[in-house]
This record gives sequence, C-alpha cells and structure tokens, in this order.
Amino acid sequence: MKLPKIGQVKVKQHREIPASYVLKSVTVSQSPSGKYHASISFEYENQVPERKPHTFLGLDFSMNGLYKDSEGNEAEYPKYYRKWEKKLEREQRKLSHMQKGSRNWEKQRIKVAKLHEKVANQRKDFLHKRSREIVNAYDCVCIEDLDMKAMARSLHFGKSVHDNGWGMFTTFLKYKLEEEGKQLIRIDKWYPSSQTCSVCGYKNPETKDLGMREWDCPRCKSHHDRDLNAAINIRKLSSLNK
Repeated sequence: MKLPKIGQVKVKQHREIPASYVLKSVTVSQSPSGKYHASISFEYENQVPERKPHTFLGLDFSMNGLYKDSEGNEAEYPKYYRKWEKKLEREQRKLSHMQKGSRNWEKQRIKVAKLHEKVANQRKDFLHKRSREIVNAYDCVCIEDLDMKAMARSLHFGKSVHDNGWGMFTTFLKYKLEEEGKQLIRIDKWYPSSQTCSVCGYKNPETKDLGMREWDCPRCKSHHDRDLNAAINIRKLSSLNK
C-alpha cells in the first residue's frame, strides 16, 4: 500500500477488494502495543433485496454467558477478561512501581498493552463466529434494546458487561443480517420478558427478583427457566412484528 510521505508499505490484507469498489480514504492508527492498522474506506453499490423472514430467533442477554436463545442454546462465552484478570493486575502493578518514561517502564507498558490487545482480539473473534452462526441459521433475530453504557457503570455488573461485549455482538449481528437482506429487531427494554409466562401470558410479579432463576406459572403451572422463557417471549414479539 502506498501512503503519502511514507511510500510503499507492506500490509496484511484481510480480504480481496472487488474492482468495482471506489477508494475514498485510508485512516492509519497505532494501537497501544505499537501495531499499525490501516482502515480503508470504499464506495460501492450494494442493493440487497429484503427477504421475507421464515425463521425467527429470540436472544435474552445474559450477564455471565452473553445470551440464551429461544431454542435453549447458550453462547458459552469463555470470559476472556476474567481468565487473564490476575495476570493483567500483576503486570499493571509492576508498571505502577516503575519510573514513568524510563526504558523499563516503556517495555512493561507495551507488555500490558499486548495483554489487553490479546483479550480484545479473543473476544472479537468469538463474537464474530457466534454472530455468523446465528445469521446463517435465521432470517430474523430479536433482542432487547438495553442501555449497555448504564449497565457498564454499575458497581455490580460493570466487569461482566465489559467482558462479554454484548454491544459489539449486536453490532456484528446487525450488519451481517443486513448484508443478506435479513433483519435485527430491538424490543423495548421495559417489556417484561422475564416476568411473562411464555405459555399462557400470565405476568408473575415475583420474578422481579433477579435471584429467581426458575419459576412455576401460578395460572397454567408451566415450569420456566428464567432466561429461556424471556428468549421465547422475545422471539414471539419478532414474529408478531412480521
């Protein structure tokens, strides 16, 4: 790749660029670990016809496991940050004891940055793979429109929210679905998906207690897993909207 004032630079290209694409701009950035990245923007015509959805999936956000879907499957998120947390804290502590700006401080700073980069790359790879599996299998996906920034500020949930990357996951889902003429539907975050029986529609006020992971419907006696029941209710809303 040829850059102004620098000249030819060897790059690792992630995908082939069609001849019909028109180059608009290149943004070069450097990560804290010292790696350079070039983000290339192209203009192209891409009119994807919208599909009539036949298969629907509801996803209920899970603080620890990323999500549980309306088919009863879980993402089984590996919690990358939690796995590396102790080592990160140890290396960060070493950095804090060094003289800022010294050669050893710079080496340690890069070491810490590479660890954070490793966690971020592992998370991104997992989220790309999970979102691709869902997009390949379903025409319409329905999720709750959650305020992740507010949840990330919580003293109780902050680390878990930052670790599982739900916001990044839904971004990947959205553009992957749109590329194939499929749809992502967001429902109101105040919709009582966890409190409503997915069989008879009874709203159980006792389930406001987040510690209640399973419950029996007082009306129809159906037994529910909290997250699965919520995911089923979310899926029903997506099919009703269509």
